[in-house]
Amino acid sequence: MPFFAYKGRNARGELMQGLLEAADSGAVADQLFNTGVTPIEIAVTNKKVGADGESWWARLTERKPTSMDVQLFSRQMYTLLKSGVPIMRGLAGLQESAVSKSFGKVIKDLRESLDSGRELSSAMRRHPDVFTPFYLSMVRVGEMTGRLEEVFMRLFDHLEFDRDMRERVKSATRYPSFVVFAMVAAMIVVNIFVIPAFVGVFAKFNAELPLMTRVLIATSNFTVRYWPVMAGGAALAAWGFRAWVRTPQGLYQWDKFKLRVPVAGKIVLKATMARFARSFALSSRSGVPIVQALSVVAQTVDNAYLTARVEQMRDGVERGESILRTAAAANVFTPIVLQMIAVGEESGSIDDLMDEIAQMYEREVDYELKTLSAQIEPILIVFLGIMVLILALGIFLPIWDLGKAALHH
Repeated sequence: MPFFAYKGRNARGELMQGLLEAADSGAVADQLFNTGVTPIEIAVTNKKVGADGESWWARLTERKPTSMDVQLFSRQMYTLLKSGVPIMRGLAGLQESAVSKSFGKVIKDLRESLDSGRELSSAMRRHPDVFTPFYLSMVRVGEMTGRLEEVFMRLFDHLEFDRDMRERVKSATRYPSFVVFAMVAAMIVVNIFVIPAFVGVFAKFNAELPLMTRVLIATSNFTVRYWPVMAGGAALAAWGFRAWVRTPQGLYQWDKFKLRVPVAGKIVLKATMARFARSFALSSRSGVPIVQALSVVAQTVDNAYLTARVEQMRDGVERGESILRTAAAANVFTPIVLQMIAVGEESGSIDDLMDEIAQMYEREVDYELKTLSAQIEPILIVFLGIMVLILALGIFLPIWDLGKAALHH
């Protein structure tokens, strides 16, 4: 369908302009009248100019909406709905006060979609790069149960926890990442610049070089001669890996492998299970049936392997099995967590117990993140020591031998 640039005035006489997609100018006029805007001018246009007259370059360089924008939006929606502000008026206010221009456009689209008769969850579904499937599912639940403001508050807490977890993981891995990068850079510099310089010195003496030195020289020669092939091979391998991870089976295998990585694997598992428990408690408290809650929660588990386990739990519950039995069969929960699930199921307070499970996992993740650097440092020191030892044996041992030979002469 073509795009139409329009100008019009709202009920307060303010000039409104923008861009709408419709079959013809009459359909655009109908949409504008429905939103309380009297059209002044409607003209066919291309999509190179934005709704507010922006150039294509401005739209290209515009900052995209972030999870922080969505988090702030959730908190604001909770406050507005709890205060009894009509949703259309609330969205209009949020659009005007939006710090991010791109998110302001998303809010504007939500308003227009609501004006045309769509539900809020359906309007949000038009922006899959902004609102996650879990977010959409929870908003839908809020609409069905009439507890939309409560759902927005819980979504705010959920996003806050998620963001805090990611920030702490980044913070904890910053130093080890820097050390690994420095080690790789040092190896490249030594192979390309340092060893070739020593080769010229060794060649003058016509002496037999130690095995380690010969290995280093051979490695250096190979790197200098075939570095374009190696760089191309690395790029091809990275592309192949990304293509493999995009396949369902590849993603499943990779996510399963991530959970087995020393040190990092247990953090990923505990953080993911904390998100699962928190999301399940949120869905359950919002009045969602258990089977549907597990379907919704499976979308929040950012790991294909664990998603498959949650879906396996859902299928078991659907067949009439208890949550405890399906959780035990999933083989991802610790015995203590299984005991807590058993108590929650027996007492009918599974949502409260899931909250406690989430808190327990969060405490464990907190401890793991605090000690992450301490756990990684010995591994880095060992690798660094091996690298220094190889270089010392390969470069300084022949110099030592040559020095002794010169002294004897």
